[in-house]
Amino acid sequence: MAYMMPNERLKWLTLCAAVVVLASVGNTLAANPADSDQKGPVFLKEPTNRIDFSNSTGAEIECKSSGNPMPEIIWIRSDGTAVGDVPGLRQISSDGKLVFPPFRAEDYRQEVHAQVYACLARNQFGSIISRDVHVRAVVSQHYEEDIHKAFVIRGNSAILKCDIPSFVADFVNVISWHTDQEENFYPDTEYDGKYLVLPSGELHIREVGPEDGYKSYQCRTKHRLTGETRLSATKGRLVITEPVGSVGPRLTSGDDSRTTKVQLSHSVTLLCPAQAFPVPFYRWYKFIEGTTRKQAVVLNDRVKQVSGTLIIKDAVVEDSGKYLCVVNNSVGGESVETVLTVTAPLSAKIDPPTQTIDFGRPAVFTCQYTGNPIKTVSWMKDGKAMGHSEPVLRIESVKKEDKGMYQCFVRNDQESAEASAELKLGGRFDPPVIRQAFQEETMEPGPSVFLKCVAGGNPTPEISWELDGKKIANNDRFQVGQYVTVNGDVVSYLNITSVHANDGGLYKCIAKSKVGVAEHSAKLNVYGLPYIRQMEKKAIVAGETLMVTCPVAGYPIDSIVWERDNRALPINRKQKVFPNGTLIIENVERNSDQATYTCVAKNQEGYSARGSLEVQVMVLPRIIPFAFEEGPAQVGQYLTLHCSVPGGDLPLLIEWTLNGIAIGDELGISTERVGSRGSVLTIEAVEAPHAGNFTCHASNLAGQQRYTTLLNVYVPPRWILEPTDKAFAQGSDAKVECKADGFPKPQVTWKKAVGDTPGEYKDLKKSDNIRVEEGTLHIDNIQKTNEGYYLCEAINGIGSGLSAVIMVSVQAPPEFTEKLRNQTARRGEPAVLQCEAKGEKPIGILWNMNNMRLDPKNDNRYTIREEILSAGVMSSLSIKRTERSDSALFTCVATNAFGSDDASINMIVQEVPEMPYALKVLDKSGRSVQLSWAQPYDGNSPLNRYIIEFKRSRASWDEIDRVMVPGHTTEAQVQKLSPATTYNIRIVAENEIGSSQSSEAVTIITAEEAPSGKPQNIKVEPVNQTTLRVTWKPPARSDWNGEILGYYVGYKLSNTNSSYIFETINFITEEGKEHNLELNNLRVYTQYSVVIQAFNKIGAGPLSDEEKQFTAEGTPSQPPSDTACTTLTSQTIRVSWVSPPLESANGVIKTYKVVYAPSDEWYDETKRHYKKTASSDTVLHGLKKYTNYTMQVLATTAGGDGVRSVPIHCQTEPDVPEAPTDVKALVMGNAAILVSWRPPAQPNGIITQYTVYSKAEGAETETKTQKVPHYQMSFEATELEKNKPYEFWVTASTTIGEGQQSKSIVAMPSDQVPAKIASFDDTFTATFKEDAKMPCLAVGAPQPEITWKIKGVEFSANDRMRLLPDGSLLIKSVNRQDAGDYSCHAENSIAKDSITHKLIVLAPPQSPHVTLSATTTDALTVRLKPHEGDTAPLHGYTLHYKPEFGEWETAEVSVDSQKHNIENLLCGSRYQVYATGFNNIGAGEASDILNTRTKGQKPKLPEKPRFIEVSSNSVSLHFKAWKDGGCPMSHFVVESKKRDQLEWNQISNNVKPDNNYVVLDLEPATWYNLRITAHNSAGFTVAEYDFATLTVTGGTIAPLDDGMGHGNVHARIPMPAWMPEWLDLNFMVPLIATVVVVAVGICVVCVALSRRRSDDMRGGQKDVYYDVVYNQTMGPGATLDKRRPDLRDELGYIAPPNRKLPPVPGSNYNTCDRIKRGTVISRGGLRSNHSTWDPRRNPNLYEELKAPPVPMHGNANIYGHGGHAHGNVECHYRHPGMEDEICPYATFHLLGFREEMDPTKAMNFQTFPHQNGHTPVPGHAGTMLPPGHPGHVHSRSGSQSMPRANRYQRKNSQGGQSSIYTPAPEYDDPANCAEEDQYRRYTRVNSQGGSLYSGPGPEYDDPANCAPEEDQYGSQYGGPYGQPYDHYGSRGSMGRRSIGSARNPGNGSPEPPPPPPRNHDMSNSSFNDSKESNEISEAECDRDHGPRGNYGAVKRSPQPKDQRTTEEMRKLIERNEAGPKQLQLQQTNGAGFTAYDTMAV
Repeated sequence: MAYMMPNERLKWLTLCAAVVVLASVGNTLAANPADSDQKGPVFLKEPTNRIDFSNSTGAEIECKSSGNPMPEIIWIRSDGTAVGDVPGLRQISSDGKLVFPPFRAEDYRQEVHAQVYACLARNQFGSIISRDVHVRAVVSQHYEEDIHKAFVIRGNSAILKCDIPSFVADFVNVISWHTDQEENFYPDTEYDGKYLVLPSGELHIREVGPEDGYKSYQCRTKHRLTGETRLSATKGRLVITEPVGSVGPRLTSGDDSRTTKVQLSHSVTLLCPAQAFPVPFYRWYKFIEGTTRKQAVVLNDRVKQVSGTLIIKDAVVEDSGKYLCVVNNSVGGESVETVLTVTAPLSAKIDPPTQTIDFGRPAVFTCQYTGNPIKTVSWMKDGKAMGHSEPVLRIESVKKEDKGMYQCFVRNDQESAEASAELKLGGRFDPPVIRQAFQEETMEPGPSVFLKCVAGGNPTPEISWELDGKKIANNDRFQVGQYVTVNGDVVSYLNITSVHANDGGLYKCIAKSKVGVAEHSAKLNVYGLPYIRQMEKKAIVAGETLMVTCPVAGYPIDSIVWERDNRALPINRKQKVFPNGTLIIENVERNSDQATYTCVAKNQEGYSARGSLEVQVMVLPRIIPFAFEEGPAQVGQYLTLHCSVPGGDLPLLIEWTLNGIAIGDELGISTERVGSRGSVLTIEAVEAPHAGNFTCHASNLAGQQRYTTLLNVYVPPRWILEPTDKAFAQGSDAKVECKADGFPKPQVTWKKAVGDTPGEYKDLKKSDNIRVEEGTLHIDNIQKTNEGYYLCEAINGIGSGLSAVIMVSVQAPPEFTEKLRNQTARRGEPAVLQCEAKGEKPIGILWNMNNMRLDPKNDNRYTIREEILSAGVMSSLSIKRTERSDSALFTCVATNAFGSDDASINMIVQEVPEMPYALKVLDKSGRSVQLSWAQPYDGNSPLNRYIIEFKRSRASWDEIDRVMVPGHTTEAQVQKLSPATTYNIRIVAENEIGSSQSSEAVTIITAEEAPSGKPQNIKVEPVNQTTLRVTWKPPARSDWNGEILGYYVGYKLSNTNSSYIFETINFITEEGKEHNLELNNLRVYTQYSVVIQAFNKIGAGPLSDEEKQFTAEGTPSQPPSDTACTTLTSQTIRVSWVSPPLESANGVIKTYKVVYAPSDEWYDETKRHYKKTASSDTVLHGLKKYTNYTMQVLATTAGGDGVRSVPIHCQTEPDVPEAPTDVKALVMGNAAILVSWRPPAQPNGIITQYTVYSKAEGAETETKTQKVPHYQMSFEATELEKNKPYEFWVTASTTIGEGQQSKSIVAMPSDQVPAKIASFDDTFTATFKEDAKMPCLAVGAPQPEITWKIKGVEFSANDRMRLLPDGSLLIKSVNRQDAGDYSCHAENSIAKDSITHKLIVLAPPQSPHVTLSATTTDALTVRLKPHEGDTAPLHGYTLHYKPEFGEWETAEVSVDSQKHNIENLLCGSRYQVYATGFNNIGAGEASDILNTRTKGQKPKLPEKPRFIEVSSNSVSLHFKAWKDGGCPMSHFVVESKKRDQLEWNQISNNVKPDNNYVVLDLEPATWYNLRITAHNSAGFTVAEYDFATLTVTGGTIAPLDDGMGHGNVHARIPMPAWMPEWLDLNFMVPLIATVVVVAVGICVVCVALSRRRSDDMRGGQKDVYYDVVYNQTMGPGATLDKRRPDLRDELGYIAPPNRKLPPVPGSNYNTCDRIKRGTVISRGGLRSNHSTWDPRRNPNLYEELKAPPVPMHGNANIYGHGGHAHGNVECHYRHPGMEDEICPYATFHLLGFREEMDPTKAMNFQTFPHQNGHTPVPGHAGTMLPPGHPGHVHSRSGSQSMPRANRYQRKNSQGGQSSIYTPAPEYDDPANCAEEDQYRRYTRVNSQGGSLYSGPGPEYDDPANCAPEEDQYGSQYGGPYGQPYDHYGSRGSMGRRSIGSARNPGNGSPEPPPPPPRNHDMSNSSFNDSKESNEISEAECDRDHGPRGNYGAVKRSPQPKDQRTTEEMRKLIERNEAGPKQLQLQQTNGAGFTAYDTMAV
C-alpha cells in the first residue's frame, strides 16, 4: 500500500504515544515501587488543647487521621496508657471519637473528667500522638458575683471589679455594667468617655466626681459553657473622699509588680491604680528585652492610655515584655511593673514532611514553630520520647530502625502543638535475622561440637561468636568459619575439637551489619566438674550499675554464689545475686564496692570451682558551678572564671572552650592551670567576639564532665547591611535588606515618610503585600503607590541607635511577558501571530521577519492589526496561506518613553517528510539484515522515526512486521528473522505531521544456521552409585534453525580440566517427548559435569549450562586406620583413629561409630555399645573399672556403615575396691576369734591385701589393724580377753588404695567353741577337665567332724574326689555330670553348721544340627539348630564350607540366626558344609558334613554352522553360540591341527566368551581338526570339529573317505594291513594309559589305607578323602582357590596324549630333580606364636597326641609349645614302607587318555607335604594323612586347582602377650588356613598380667600351610624373606598369604622375587599365553604345621623317669631312638617348662 490513510496514521500515532506512555509509566513504577503510595499516619482533624464542658451537656472529641493503610485511632492518657470505656462516663465510639456523655454531679470522677488525654494514630509505618487535650468537666453549681466598695480621692480614676468565685472564674466573663440609674455600659473600642468597660471586665471611671458616689453599680456575667447570664448579687458603690492637703501617689492594689497574659489579637488592659492629690501624671515605659534600659511606650491607634490604664488593642507578640507605670505628682512618685505575655496560639511544622533517605546517609528534620511563649521543644518517634530538645533533629547515619514517624512538640503552660513527618528508607533495608541457630545441648566431653548459625539480611551481615560475653578467636581447638549461600544467607559455624568440660557456657552468635544486629544464644552443657573461666578486671564508673555473669563451665551445676571477703552476697540492699550466676550492684561507690569478688560454682557431688573478679570503681570529675558577674559585661571590662574540680580520679585534664571551639591565645583569652584540680580563665579586656558559652571540660579515665556559663557583652547596634536607594520594575517583588547586630540584639523597624519628602514617618501598615521579616522589607508586586522614602531604624538601648533613609522608586517600561515562543503551522493553512506589550502608554509596535522590516504592503498575504488594552497594546500579524518560505523568525518591537522591549516568534511551517530513498542491503546473515538509506527532507518537523516494514515474500503487505528506528540515523539492522527465508523490506519516514510514502522494496534471503538454543529442562539424577540419568527437552522451536538431527551429551569429572566425553543421541520426533540417557560405569560418589548440545546439518548448537551431579554415595570400603585406644581413668578410655583414605570413603563421612564392649562380652552383639561422633577421636565414659575392653571403629556415609576396623583392646584403670561382701567372726577359744570374709563383688583391680580391724566394744580402746595377704580369706585374732565382746570389720586394698569397709560383726571369746564354718555359701565355676576345689574351713572345740553331701547324697572318696585336710573337697578333671549342689556339714558336741556350694561346669557345646534350606547358582541357605543336650548358652556358630576343589572358608553366625545365607559361591559346584558351636569355653563338636551343590551346569555344545565360519586361510569362531549352562563362561581354550597330524597346536588358552575369534595362517583347501575347551565355574566341556578351508577362489573341497565310505571323520594313523583294527593307536594308547593310572591309583590308595588311624581328624569316620582329580572329595585345604582371577584363565588345560607336555598350569613341575637341584630350605621360617587363644579352634579337645614320623636326617629341631622347626634340607622324609623318592607337592601327569573322552577322567597326582620336623603333631604316613592328623592334602587338579587368595588379615589381639591356654588342634581342613585367628577374641588374661598356662597358640593356625608365598620364596632361595616375625614389635603380625604384593595390602615386608621359570622358551610362547602360569612357587615343599596343644593334656609326666631334658631329647631324635611316648611327654611338658612358665621363641 503506497499511501497510508489519515485515520490509519492517527492509529499509528496513538499506538506510539501509548508505547511512550507505557514506557514512562514503567519507569515511574520502577522508580516508585508498589508501596510508594503507602504512608504513615497524618492528623486530618486534631483535637484542641482544651475541652471544657458542662456535666449537663457532655462532649465529643473528634480525632481523624489519614494514611495508607488507614491508621488505627487509640486514645491514651498523658502517661501513655490506653483509655478504656467507663460505663456512663466515658466511651470510645466506633469512628474513634472520645465521648463524654452528660452525667450527674455525684458521678463526677476526677480521673475521668479532669484528665489530660491524647489521640494516637498508628499503622504499620509508625505512630503519631496528638497535642495534649486538657479535658475539664464543669459540674453545674451555684455561684454569685460580688462588687466591693471602691475608695477613691475625688478627681482620680476609679476601677470597680466584679469578683467572680474562683471555681467558675475561667468560664464566666463580664459582658456589661449597669447602674441603678439605668445606665448601661458595654465593652467598646472607644475610650474617650467617662465610663469605660475594660477588656478584662473592670469598670473604669475617670475623673470621679461627687455625683458618682450616689450611684450603685452591678455587673452582668455570662457562663460560656452553659450560656447562663446573671447580675451580681451585690451592688458596688464608690466611696469618694475629698483631698485634704497633698497626697503622694499610692497604689491601691498594694503590689508593685504583676503578671498579665492575653491571647494574640485580643485586647489587654494594664492597670496602674493609684490615688494621689494633686491628680498624678501616669507614664508607661517598656523595658528593652534583655536589658535594664527602657523607653516610653508609643501611643497610637492601637495603644491607648486612659488615665493610668494602658489599653492595647489587637495585641501582637511583640507587645510582650516588661512594662513600667510611673505615677508622679508634686508630692512624689510611685511605680509598678507589669509583665505582659501575649500568647500566640502554638503551631508547628516539620520541614520536610516526608523524606526518603538511603542507608547511612544523614537525615535532618527542622521544626518550624510559631506562637508565644515557647517553653519546651521535644521530639518523639512513633509515640516514644527521643530526649531531644533542639528545633533541628539530625540523624547522622540512617539505620533500619530510624524509619517511622517523627513528631515535634512545642509546649507552654497553657497549650501544646505538634507536627509530624515521616522518614522512609531508600533502597533495601533488611536488618540481620537469625534464620537457623543451635539449640541448648548437653553432652559428654570428648566429641567435637559443631555449632551453626544461619543469618540473613541486606547488606549481608557478619557473624561473630562469643562465649560468656567474650569474643571467640580461632585457635587449635576453636575454629570459626563462615560462607555465603546462593540465596545470600550467611552460614557461620563454630567447631570445637574434642570438647572439654571447661568449654561449657553460654555461646552466642551475633549477626551484625550496618543495618542492625541480631543475636542468638544457647547454653552448651558439657558434663564435668565445675570450672570458672578467668574474668578480666572490671572498671566501672561510680554511680552506674555493675552487672556481671559468672562464666561457669561444667555440668550439672548445683549452685553459683558470689562472695566478697568470704561472705556470701548479697550483704546489702544494692546487691542482687541471681541463680544463673549474675551479680548486680546498683549505684556503685568506690569506698563500699571496689573489691575483689569471688564466684563459686558447685555441683551436687560437692566439687566446686572459684573465680575472682576485681572491680575497680572510677569516679567522674565533679565541677563546682561558676559564673561571670551578674548581667552582661561592658566592652573593655576585665573578667575571670575559676573552674575547680574537687572530685574525680586523678590525673585530670581540664580544658576550656568558647561556643564549642577550643580557646586559643588569638582571642585575647588566657587560661592557667591551678594545681591538679583547677584552671583559671582570664579576659583582660572584653570584646564583642567574647560573647557566648564558656565551657570547662574536666576528663579522666572514668569519663568527662563539663559546666557552661554564658557571657553576654553589651554592644551598640552596628550595620551589617545598611540599606540604600532602590529602583524596582513595576510588578516585581521588592526586597530591601536592613541588618544590624549588637547586644542585646537590636530591634529593626521600618517606617515610611508621610508625603513625598522625608521628615515625618509613620509605621507601615500591615498588609498582604508589605511585610518585615528579620529586618528585611518585602513589597510583593510593587506598584507606583509604593514609591517613596523609607526609614530603617535599629535600637537595642545601647547608645542612640542606628537609622537610614532610602528612596524606593518604581519603573514601568514596555514589557512582553513572553520573550520567545515557537509557533507552528501546517503548510497551506492560515496562521495568526500575536504580541502583547504591557507598560506605560503610548506604546508603538513594529514587526520584523528574519531581522528585516516586514511591510504588509509588499506582500498581500500579511496583515497587521493593533488593539489597545487596559494594560498595554496587542498587535496581530495574520498570514492568509502559509508557504515553506514562511518558516522564519518574526520579531515585534514595543517602545514607550521608559524604554523598549521585543519578543520573538519562531514560525515553523510544517509538512510530512519526503520518502526515504537509496535503500540498500549492507550485510545479511541467517537472522538479521543490515540496511542503509538516504535521509529525506524532514518537512520542518524533526523526523521522529523511521519504520522499517518487512514481510515474508509470500505474505501481503497487510501482514507485516515493523522495526522502529530513531529519526537521526540512516542505518539499521533488522533482527529476529528466520534463517533460510525470503523477505521483502521497505522503509517509511515519520514526523509529527505524518508519515511519508513507502520507499521501494528490496528482497533478501536469509542464510541457514546451526541451532541457536540450548536443550531445556536438563536434569541429572543419580540412579545408583555408578549411574546417572540425564533427561532433557529440545530447544525452543524457534531456535532450531533447521531440523534437529540429534544431540551430543558430554560428561566429565567435575573440577578437572579434562575434555568432555560425548555420546550421540538421535532426535525423537514425537512432540514434547523427553530425551534421556543413562551414563554407566561411573565412579562411586563422584561429581560429574554434564553438557548437551543439539545439532543439525549445519553444525552443533551452543552447549547447555553445565549441570553437576554426584553419583550416589556408597559405603566406605576401608575402615578407619591407626585405631588406638588410651586408658584415661578407671571408667574412661580415649579412642582415636585416622579417617579412611578419601578415595575409599565413597561419600561424605558423616559420623564415626565406635563399637565397644568388655572383651569377655564381645561375642554378644546385644551387649555391644555404640557411640557416634563426627571427630577423629572420642572418650568412652561410664565403663567398668579394671576391665579389658574391645573396640572397633567404622565410618558412616549416607550410603550406610563402612568396614569395621580390626578390634583393639584397652583395659580401664584400677580403682579402690568395694567392701568385702560378707564377714564372719567365729569363736575359736577363750582368747581367739577367727574372722573370715568373702572378697568384694567388684575388686576394681588386683587385691593386694586385706585389712582386719578389731576393737573392744564399750572401751575407748584404739582400733587395731592387721594386714592380711590377698590370697588369705581369714584371720585369727588372738590374745583377746575372755567374755569381752569385740567388733570386727574388714577392708580390701588395691594398688590404688583401701576400699570401703565391710559390715561390722561382734563376737566374744569363750571357752565354749561351737562348731562353725568360716567359709561362705558360694558358687564355683569350673571348666571342663579342670580340677575344682570347694572350701569348708570350720572351727570348734572339740574339733568338729566335717562331712560333705553331693546333690543330697553323702560323699565317699574316690579316684576323682577326695577330702583335703582343711576340710575342702577336691574334684579332679571335672565333667558335665559334676555340676550341682555341694553341702559341707561341721558338727561337734556343742553345735553343728553347714554351708552349700553350687558347682557350675562350663563345657563346650555339642555338635549342632545343620540342614539345607535353599540353593541358587551362587548361594546356599542353611538352617542351624543347637544340640538339645547343651546346657551352657551358645555364643554363636562357626560355619565351615568349601567347594569341591577349594579351601575351607568360615563364616560367623550369631546364635539368634536360624538361617544363614552363604553367598558369592561358585556356580554349579559341589560344596561341603559343617558347623561348630562355641561358647565362652571354646568351640564344640562339629556337625555332620552336608554335601550339596549350587545350581548350574557345564557349558553346552553349540551347533557347528552357528559356531564355525570358514574361509580360505582362516576360520572364524562365534563363541556367543555356546550356551553357558546357567553359569557364566570364563574362557575358552582353542587348539587346532591338520587332520593327518598327531599333535595339537594350542592357539590360545584365554579367549574371552563374548568375542569372536579368528584362527589365522591356515592353508587353503586343507582339512583341519579344531578342539575347543569351554570353561565355566561348573566345569568344562570339550568339543572337536572337522572343517576344510576353502580354496583360493572360495570353493569347497571334497570330503575325505575313512575307508568305510564315510567322510568327515577322524583321520586314522596309517597302519600295516596285517594289524587288527582294534590295535589302532587312537584306541590302544588311551586304553593302556587308563590301565596304568588305575594300577598306580590302587597302589596309592592301599598304601594310604594302611597308614590310617582309627578315626579322622574330626573325631570320627565321617569323611574319606580321595585324591582324585575331578569329582573327588579332597582333604581340607588341599585345593587352590578357583576364584583367583589371575590364575583362572590359565587353568583347566589337559595335555593331550602323543605329544610333548606343555607346562601344567599351577604345577611348576615340582619334581624332585628340580627340588634337589635348586631348593634350599631356609631355617629362618621360625615364628613365635603369641596370639589370643580361640576357644572355637579345637574340635578334638580330648585326643592324645600320636607318634610322629621319624625324620630321615638328624637336623630337625624340636621346640616345645610353639616352636616351629623346619626339617630336612632336601625336603626328604623316610617313612616306614615308603622308600620311593617322591617329593611333597610334586605334580605328575599320567598320559594315555583320548581327547574325546570325558575330561573329568584325566588325572593329575600330587604328593603331600612333609611334616618338616614338627614333632608336636603326627606326621605323614606315605602320601595319605593319618586319621586325626590336622595336616593338609594338596592337589593341583586340572583346571580346578588354584592358589588360595588371602582372605583375612589379622592382628594379634593381645599385642604379643602369651595366650592363656594351649590352643587346641584343629580340623585338617581349610579352617586352618582361613585365618580364623581374626576371631580369636575370647582371651582370658591372668590378673597379674602373665599367662596362667603355657602353650602359646600359633599366630596362624598352621604356619606351614598358611605361610605366605613370600616366605616360601625366601625359604627356597635362602633370601631374607624367611626371617622370623618379631611378634614383640610395635605392630601386631598380619597374615601375608598372597602372590605378589598386589594381593597383600597390609604387608609391610619387601616383596620377594618370583622363582626362576623353567622350561620356558622366551622366543616361543605358543605353549601358554599366560605369563604367570609357571610362577607358582614350589616352596610349598617346606610347608609345615604349627603345634596344636591338646586341651586338657598339658601336664607334667607323673613318672619322673620319663622326663628328659631338651638336649637329651634332641640326641634321642638324632639317633632315631626317641619313642612315641618319650616324644609325646617331651612335647607336652614344653621342653622342661612348668605349667606356669611363659615362653617366647
